[in-house]
Amino acid sequence: MYIRQECLFSFEDIMSMQAKNRLELIFENLDLTQISRELKSNSDRGRSGYNPTPIVRALLAQQIEQIPNRKTMIKRLNDDPVFRYVCGFDIIGNLPSEATFSRYYNKLSESTLLENLYLQLLNKAIEMNLIDTEIVSIDSSALESYERAKPRKQVDINNPNTPDWGSKNDSHGNKLKWYGWKVHMACDSKSELPLAFNITPANQADSENALSLVEEIHQFLKENNQTLPKYWAMNSGYDVNEIYEKIHFNYKVQAIIPINKRNAKQPPEGFYDFNGTPECSAGYKMIYWGHHNGYNKFRCPHILGKVNCPHGSAWCSDSNYGRVVKTRVKDNPRFVSTPHRGSENWQKIYNKRTSIERCFSRLKENLNLENIKVIGAKKVRTHVLLSCIALITSKIAIEKINSQTSKAA
Repeated sequence: MYIRQECLFSFEDIMSMQAKNRLELIFENLDLTQISRELKSNSDRGRSGYNPTPIVRALLAQQIEQIPNRKTMIKRLNDDPVFRYVCGFDIIGNLPSEATFSRYYNKLSESTLLENLYLQLLNKAIEMNLIDTEIVSIDSSALESYERAKPRKQVDINNPNTPDWGSKNDSHGNKLKWYGWKVHMACDSKSELPLAFNITPANQADSENALSLVEEIHQFLKENNQTLPKYWAMNSGYDVNEIYEKIHFNYKVQAIIPINKRNAKQPPEGFYDFNGTPECSAGYKMIYWGHHNGYNKFRCPHILGKVNCPHGSAWCSDSNYGRVVKTRVKDNPRFVSTPHRGSENWQKIYNKRTSIERCFSRLKENLNLENIKVIGAKKVRTHVLLSCIALITSKIAIEKINSQTSKAA
């Protein structure tokens, strides 16, 4: 199910613009004052050092313009005076060398400057009502390493800063293998913006990183007095007891995850199916009748005309209303969900999970996410941060344009 954010001016529109207009719209909504100040104080190259602002802008422009490497970027700066001007460099004069760009990239990777900018932009997007944190989706995506692939037996599996071999099934069930990294990411269902992410070697299971993202987002929103998520939507790869239990007991909210049967032939005792639907005393599937305050209500299928029970309803209950069974999330967080797994409301919430797929798609297709030309987990994280910062700033720019258009109308 494809759900696209409705707006007058979309992310796709800004990506289709001429480079000058696109970059100007993004950069005018990006305050690099703090980063420039911090990097400038550590700059000791040349008589006065380079102004860090154009350098950081150029690193962002590399992602936005999907420039394959720094050598090509510097050539573009030399050959394209408009591109050079928009990034903030003087039209006449020397440009920083490739080594200088690498040095500043390394400084960014060893600091929290980009991380702080990323969080500031998230706060700004929340203040502009771009982000709705009621439903947050989590998933991972493959990133191939820039390093030459090693045989599995030569990989240092105890070093989280080096790449590894990974595999997962695509949407068609085909198994994909790659040498590199995984980016584990969470986004909201409205703006489809990345709220948090982790970088791990490709062999790490998706489920091992979900709870760290949940905690990071929970703390960030709590510290900034923002609305906490009500639902966490994930695919069946996250169908792990610990995730259900901690999301329910620690955060008092609901994990929306399809059951992965894992070769189980029968649902647990007392349940008619793997969705957590109870069975009546005659062995029929009971009818879901809504949820309230942490429990689901199910009614007699015979009374509701869904089956013709040979025992009738009186066998189970003396009431004309029929027998009622209530299932509580706290009794079995994995199999009991509110709303009931498989119900229309549950499916509606789960469909929002595709927001994370569109988030990855924009980052990869439009913002250079897959084009990794750096080595080591810290630098890969910086690469992802630059792509995410470009995406969030683009959304902020779009919202301002739409707001101005609405006022003019």
